[in-house]
Amino acid sequence: MSVNETADTGPAATGRRTGGETAGGGETAGGAHIDWDALRDRARDAMARAYAPYSGFPVGAAALVADGRTVTGCNVENASYGVGLCAECGLVSELIATGGGRLVAFTCVGGDGTVVAPCGRCRQLLWEHGGADLLVEAPSGIRPLADLLADAFGPQQLAR
Repeated sequence: MSVNETADTGPAATGRRTGGETAGGGETAGGAHIDWDALRDRARDAMARAYAPYSGFPVGAAALVADGRTVTGCNVENASYGVGLCAECGLVSELIATGGGRLVAFTCVGGDGTVVAPCGRCRQLLWEHGGADLLVEAPSGIRPLADLLADAFGPQQLAR
């Protein structure tokens, strides 16, 4: 499946359990079961497509959208380091390009396939499209984004 395909009928979207889930694997988002194993597998698939010739640290991300779709992204580095894109940027771009929606569960993995935490910039990006209740799988466990980005800046600060 390509990184850009979104018609997902796999376990993360359908709510089927695959077993072996990490702590917090029984969460629900909008009443649907979150299959963290399947979401992690999608992140690993995306990570395999990352372009990371400078850092050697490929990253893949996957998120469940409220409508049941799964969106993914991978990091894309550039010789001009400051213009490289984190995996979360690609994920949000796919989210918007395929109709938008609200992210409800998110994970990302590094080159060895283990869960890594999103950087501060990406936490802010995820806040815009998932909000405080977005469930984020981090090395320390599954937590709402509000726990990882206290006092976040959002659209409400721009309201006049």
